[in-house]
Amino acid sequence: MGRLNLLLVWSLSLTLFLNYLHPTSAQLSPNHYANICPNLESIVRQAVTNKFQQTFVTVPATLRLFFHDCFVQGCDASVLIASTGNNQAEKDHQDNLSLAGDGFDTVIKAKAAVDAVPQCRNKVSCADILALATRDVIALSGGPSYTVELGRFDGLVSRASDVNGRLPQPTNNLNQLNSLFAANGLTQTDMIALSGAHTLGFSHCSKFASRIYSTPVDPTLNKQYVAQLQQMCPRNVDPRIAINMDPTTPRKFDNVYYQNLQQGKGLFTSDQILFTDPRSRNTVNSFASSTNVFNSNFVAAMTKLGRVGVKTARNGKIRTDCSVL
Repeated sequence: MGRLNLLLVWSLSLTLFLNYLHPTSAQLSPNHYANICPNLESIVRQAVTNKFQQTFVTVPATLRLFFHDCFVQGCDASVLIASTGNNQAEKDHQDNLSLAGDGFDTVIKAKAAVDAVPQCRNKVSCADILALATRDVIALSGGPSYTVELGRFDGLVSRASDVNGRLPQPTNNLNQLNSLFAANGLTQTDMIALSGAHTLGFSHCSKFASRIYSTPVDPTLNKQYVAQLQQMCPRNVDPRIAINMDPTTPRKFDNVYYQNLQQGKGLFTSDQILFTDPRSRNTVNSFASSTNVFNSNFVAAMTKLGRVGVKTARNGKIRTDCSVL
C-alpha cells in the first residue's frame, strides 16, 4: 500500500512538473511577456496605428482574420501560413479567399516591429501579435479597449481541408450559428455579441444577391434598404464590388449594427435572423439600446474566443516568420 501511495505521489508530481513546463490555455496571462518583452503592447499598438493611418481597411481585415483563425484549429495563427507545393493552407480555402491582405500585412508589420527589439526577437508568437492587433484595431475605430490574455504558441499545421464546415456562412440560420459557435465553447449571447463585428467591414454583392433578387424579395429586408442594395449591386455587377456591412456608421465600432437589425437592415440572412428569430431578439434589443451592455458582452466573448484551441510548447512553437511553418 505504501508503495502504491508513493507511485501516486510521484505521478502527481510529474504531472505538475510537466504542466509547469507546458502551460495549458487556462494559464494564459496578460503578464506573460512582462519579463520577456516588457514593451510588447506599445510596440504592437504603434505598428497597428501606423497601418491604420494608411488605410481604414486595416480594422475589419484584422478583426476578421482573428475570427477566421480562432474558428479553425484555435487561435494559433495557422490562417497566416502560406501554401506550399505539397500543402494547401487554410488561407487558400474558398471561405478564406476574401480575407483582405491588409489584415495579414498588419500582423507582418507588427511582428517586424517586435523583432526589431533585440530582447523580444523570436520570443513573441504570431498568435499573440494577432490577438493584440485585433484589440488595437477595435479601439482605434471607437470600440472598447480590453485586456488581452497572452502566452499562445503558434500552430504546427495549416490545412485548407480543416476549414470545411467550421466558419459561419451568410445564409446560416440561428440553429446553424449556435452550433458553430458552441463547437468553440461559445454561447448564443457570445455569438450575437461577436456578430456585432459586422458594424465594420464590407461584403461582395454575391454574398447576399439571392436576398434582393429572389422572387419574392426576402420579406425580412427593409424595402428602402433593398432598393439601395439593388442600386449598389445591380445584376451582373463586377464581382470585385463590395459594399459596407453597416449602412449607417460603417467606419465606427458601435452598437448601430443591432439598431439596423431592428429596422430590417441586416445585410446577410445570418445577420437579420438574429432579430427575426424570437429566441435571439431580446439580446439584439438589449445591445441596440445600450452601448455599455454591448461592449461588455463583446469583450467577454472576445476573451473567451481568444482561449479557443490555444497551443502550448508541447504542440506549438514561436515562428520566426508568421507565414512559414
